[in-house]
Amino acid sequence: MKKDNNISNFNQLIEVEHGKIGTESRNTYEQNSQMFIISEMLKDARKEAKITQVQLAEKTGTKKSYISRIENGKGNIQLSTLIRLFELGFNKRIGLTFL
Repeated sequence: MKKDNNISNFNQLIEVEHGKIGTESRNTYEQNSQMFIISEMLKDARKEAKITQVQLAEKTGTKKSYISRIENGKGNIQLSTLIRLFELGFNKRIGLTFL
């Protein structure tokens, strides 16, 4: 971590560590952060539903290995697939917010 005594909030820390919005480093950080959030939401929903990765894959027409990759933040996921996982797998709807 870079040392900077002028950091007073989280956004400043992210900028120091990963650059300004729009830079390659910052874009990579933002993408990885979003994938982490999605993976944690999927894991939490699956555990709350008390189903295994195999059961979720069977309910949604995917493979267990794909569910595992998503939960470990290792794969890209299409929005249509994410919606299918939550709607068919957990009977939940997804809401999107654009900032």
